[in-house]
Amino acid sequence: MRSASRWLTLAVAVLAAMAVSVAAAFAAFVLLLGRPPADDESVIVIVALAGAVVAALVFRVTQPRLARAARRLAGTEVDAPSDLARSFSSRMSRSIALDELVLQAAEALRGSLRLSSAEVWIPGEGVLRPWIGDPGTDRPPVPLGGMDPATIVQAGLSGHGWLHVWLPQMLEGRDRSYVRLAPMANAGELLGVVVIERPVEDTGFTVEEERALVELARQLGVVLHNAKLDTALQASLDEVRRQAEELQASRGRIVAAADQARRTIERDLHDGAQQHVVALGIQLKLARTLMDKDPARAAEVLDGLAGAVDDTLQELRDLAHGIYPPLLADQGLAAALAAAARRSPQRVEVAAEGLTRHPPEAEATAYFCVLEALQNAGKYAGPEATVTVEVGDQEQGLVFVVSDDGSGFDVRQHGRGAGFTNMLDRLGALGGTLRVESAPGRGTRITGVVPSEQAPAAVPGSPPADVAPG
Repeated sequence: MRSASRWLTLAVAVLAAMAVSVAAAFAAFVLLLGRPPADDESVIVIVALAGAVVAALVFRVTQPRLARAARRLAGTEVDAPSDLARSFSSRMSRSIALDELVLQAAEALRGSLRLSSAEVWIPGEGVLRPWIGDPGTDRPPVPLGGMDPATIVQAGLSGHGWLHVWLPQMLEGRDRSYVRLAPMANAGELLGVVVIERPVEDTGFTVEEERALVELARQLGVVLHNAKLDTALQASLDEVRRQAEELQASRGRIVAAADQARRTIERDLHDGAQQHVVALGIQLKLARTLMDKDPARAAEVLDGLAGAVDDTLQELRDLAHGIYPPLLADQGLAAALAAAARRSPQRVEVAAEGLTRHPPEAEATAYFCVLEALQNAGKYAGPEATVTVEVGDQEQGLVFVVSDDGSGFDVRQHGRGAGFTNMLDRLGALGGTLRVESAPGRGTRITGVVPSEQAPAAVPGSPPADVAPG
């Protein structure tokens, strides 16, 4: 009733303004004549008609201002439905927080269309959840009941009939209201819905009002889509920053590891191969000294040099093995992993059927990562555990999987140990990835991917699929 009285006041104010305009125009023409027209003068008719025309023109020009003034007088100073989309578009161009922008849209809807409530709902996990409303809403989520969200988009603007069939929970508590639902979508994807409610004591929704609701919901869909893109972009930027930080840290570790490796090689040469070579030199000098004094003793010393040379060669082979296994270079990854499996204290099964040759850096990365994984299994899986190594060519490159049936561990609590850090650094240098899956009592599975282009030649002399320590 209060709404009806306001609009009655608005109509009276507009009619009064029009009457004043006609009277003023007639008075102006009388002043132009300089005297009141005689009763029998036909000019009065012309004056009246001209006055009406001028009054109509004046009213047409001043009508927007008069209407706004009348609405202020009636207490209904709101935007017309046709102005909703335009005013909201101007707000979209400003730096306004998403929640505040959507709340402003709900407030504008409620004020312009004389609503009891305007609500914005968003989809999630098979339901529609209330998000923002004017006034605020505490309604429970409405289940979609297995309905494809695209169905809401295809339905477009919906009223009681459609809601009663597809979303009856949305009508609960709205028996005394006109209800409309408009989807907020972008490229066919449902991003939310706008639900408006008007008391039945008021009039039903007009075509202009429904059109304004649909347009505003469409613009809200664009806003939500842009916000979704912004969130995804920010997540991508955060991921790029994280990767850059990890890359910088990895480079530092690689430099430190290279320095440490050089010091280790120097120490091994000094303590191992160098000592053998020095011993060989001493024995040769001793044999030379004994040649004249004790030829028999000199012969014994020379005979012993053969064994010393063999020991020196083995020491050099062991040293070279830690740098780059000769077997890996000669026969490929499958043969090198088979040899590593035989040296393992646990039972190791290697599956590498049909594996082709890859660039040396890719094969070396996979080889040393598998060795690191075998060392971790030896430390934590338990002596009775069985380890399986699978290596193969896949679309993304050279892929290796090292799994065991040992004790396992909690990945989240264990964190990243030195072994996993080494593997990540090696793989990261080539743009590869590493995934670790484990749980207490369920073993461990390590999957690594080394981006690589396969070489045309297959690995010669591939070992059997299952290799146990001998």
